[in-house]
Amino acid sequence: MRHTRAHTANRRSHHALEGARLSKCVKCSELHLRHQACTNCGTYRGKPVLSLVKTIAKTEKRLATKGKAAK
Repeated sequence: MRHTRAHTANRRSHHALEGARLSKCVKCSELHLRHQACTNCGTYRGKPVLSLVKTIAKTEKRLATKGKAAK
């Protein structure tokens, strides 16, 4: 059975995208996606789960080599 444009639009009115829900980190008060570890301090629900020291060092090293190549 064929639906009119109005009927289709009414059905699709509930398909609108919503923005991501953000929560405040317990430890550092940064905003992060819900149910995911904080990207700033590496904690989830107040407990450390990520070691960001290696990640930060790797990023700084990559940026340093990129800066030398640009000169």
